[in-house]
Amino acid sequence: MDITQTNAILESISDGVFTVDLDWRVTSFNRAAEEITGIQRSEAIGRLCSEVLRANLCEQACALRKTLENGTPVINKMCFIINAQGERIPISISTAVLRDAKGRTIGGAETFRDLRELEALRQKLTGKFTMGDLVSRSESMRKVFELVPAISSTSSTVLVQGETGTGKELLARAIHGSGPRAEKPFVAINCGALPDTLLESELFGYKKGAFTGAVQDKSGRFAQAADGTLFLDEIGDISPAMQVRLLRVLQERRYEPLGSSHSEHTEARIVAATNHDLAELVKQGTFREDLFYRINVIRVDLPPLRQRKEDIPLLVDHFIERFNRMQHKHISGLATDALFLLMAHDWPGNVRELENIIERSFILCAGKWITLEHLPEEMTRGRKSPVDSGQIKSARRMAEAQTIANAMKRHHHNRLAAARELGIHKTTLYRKLKILGINFPKKDGRSSSAWRKKSR
Repeated sequence: MDITQTNAILESISDGVFTVDLDWRVTSFNRAAEEITGIQRSEAIGRLCSEVLRANLCEQACALRKTLENGTPVINKMCFIINAQGERIPISISTAVLRDAKGRTIGGAETFRDLRELEALRQKLTGKFTMGDLVSRSESMRKVFELVPAISSTSSTVLVQGETGTGKELLARAIHGSGPRAEKPFVAINCGALPDTLLESELFGYKKGAFTGAVQDKSGRFAQAADGTLFLDEIGDISPAMQVRLLRVLQERRYEPLGSSHSEHTEARIVAATNHDLAELVKQGTFREDLFYRINVIRVDLPPLRQRKEDIPLLVDHFIERFNRMQHKHISGLATDALFLLMAHDWPGNVRELENIIERSFILCAGKWITLEHLPEEMTRGRKSPVDSGQIKSARRMAEAQTIANAMKRHHHNRLAAARELGIHKTTLYRKLKILGINFPKKDGRSSSAWRKKSR
């Protein structure tokens, strides 16, 4: 490949690229580097690279200097530069050694990627909802959070439905912790993990001599919960026989420990959860209709993570912050490619799967940033670089569409108010709505009563 072809390739890519000689003078500077830094090629060539890039790493932690010293390339290291207009530009950099035909080191090369769009996305998604250990920015989860105070103030039974890993127990704990029972016990049991005989003794307890090995009385989960909250996880997996026993307790608020001739009263508030559609199980005849209506007093449906992917950056930051505290590390976050790969994943295991992946990556990461190499092989196997495969484009499009749709909803489809919140012009918003295929009323939300109230 001759020099003309090489220059054509460098001019066509979107990442900034520059090279330096052994005196740290810039010897080449491509078109993207001009656009990101705001410095013309003619001004950059011949100057010290630290004068051109003005990066926060230049003085003490120059990545290119380390590469030239030890020959090891740096990949996707996060930092920022100051452009010609004095603006702080977040970038990720990668470095390599330049050698001549005889293998002698003649300088170094550095590529850098503009992360402003990613940072803008993070800033647009700053509005977040928190309740206990639950964090979210999505409109669907906002509706769930709004229900919690009202639910917490009652003693009615709650049914939480959602796929495995969506955070059903976290929601149950949030309901418990937000109401008058907050100082009372919260007791949880996975009903689907125990056979009937063991589940019955775990729930209701037993008396000494009730069966072989029962050498002393043992209180069950109902007794332990007292007048607090009892969380019955995976209630859709219990047997028909156990359903009958549980129905009686919920109807009469009384139960009998195994081996006892006397019933005991319970004041525990019940929160049940399942990853099944109980209404469908009732139709199939595998779940009792009367029990379904008894526990389905208040129902909350938790959306899967694939329907609220705008929460992924927030959840990632939340988990990293927690693991930093637990393991006394100082990891800053995810590299751009790694984050966009997570955004493109379907998450069949939902939030729990994301948490496990971040924890695994956290353990493997010895630096400041979690990169693609720290993610599970099954996620990265066979994937091309996002620059080549379009992963960044599709992930960005999805996140941008969700952000705009949420802003439109918050402002009752008033495009001017939504555009102001997003920091873009109204005509830009209108164009993006059409490009992204977001449906909106023909009538602008400014005519709505809600908008008129806000405008007064």
